[in-house]
Amino acid sequence: MTINRRKFLAATGAGAALAGLGVRPSFAQSGNFPNRPITMVVPWGAGGGTDATARSIAALMEKELKQPVAVVNRTGGSGVVGHSAIATADADGYTIGMVTVEIAMMHHQGLTQLTPADYTPLALLMSDPPAIHVKADGPYKDIKTLADAIKAAPAGKIKASGTGQGGIWHIGLIGWLQAMGLKFDHVAWVPSNGSAPAMQDLAAGGLDIVCCSAPEGRALAEAGKTKTIVLMSADRNPVFPNVPTLKEAMGIDYTAGAWRGLAAPKNLPANVTAALVKAIDESFKSKEFNDFAESRGFGKLYYSGADFAKFMDAESKRMGEVIKALQRA
Repeated sequence: MTINRRKFLAATGAGAALAGLGVRPSFAQSGNFPNRPITMVVPWGAGGGTDATARSIAALMEKELKQPVAVVNRTGGSGVVGHSAIATADADGYTIGMVTVEIAMMHHQGLTQLTPADYTPLALLMSDPPAIHVKADGPYKDIKTLADAIKAAPAGKIKASGTGQGGIWHIGLIGWLQAMGLKFDHVAWVPSNGSAPAMQDLAAGGLDIVCCSAPEGRALAEAGKTKTIVLMSADRNPVFPNVPTLKEAMGIDYTAGAWRGLAAPKNLPANVTAALVKAIDESFKSKEFNDFAESRGFGKLYYSGADFAKFMDAESKRMGEVIKALQRA
């Protein structure tokens, strides 16, 4: 006699007992995926570039997977809280998340033991350079005016933000300060849960500078509350044609980049990984996602699976060298 395993476990209550012990029957991972809603964790606050990217790709993945994909912001700890929530979730594909460049940095800074190796890489989506934003009606008309003010001010008087302490936007600001011959802490860094709350604080007058990507500052700039005065990139962004590069404006050849992509907990089953990567790939190639990225000025950069894993490993090594150099400074 043939026994249906699913019906047998359900009838005897064995399935519930195994789940209570933290043991999941194999069919929970090998069955049709997905058959229920998926959660996408974002380690940064609502309204920022990572959040906007997550919500755009999640809506498109819903169409591909035929299941809801709900975005949940898990902020705190300079990105540690959200990245931990992704890494420690069940490896069944029903919790995935946006991992950002900070996952290649935090373990070098002693904030967490998490590294890129603690995830199943799905796909890299974007990479953007830092930009410097100031208050629209403030005293800094351009990057030279701001640089002169920073050099003349006592250490710590001018305040900046854009992400958590030691995050990529903080690193971007530090690189610029050091290129001007200043100490890394000459400008006081005020930690935030992402670019969106930092930009709001800038507009309200609580900060002097925000360092984050140009697209993340666009809404408040268009509202006339802030202005973007420089890009730390090799070339100008066509969406922001009037914003010069740091090299153009000051002769400083310094660039940095913040990337974001999708990952799942480690040891995700191969069939689940394949289904998610396929959905992300189709979503990334869609006209809707391309229109979203290009209209915002986000820099698209795509690697999936093993290529994304290699990219994160290389970034971890690179950021380790950067952070060690800063710690020695």
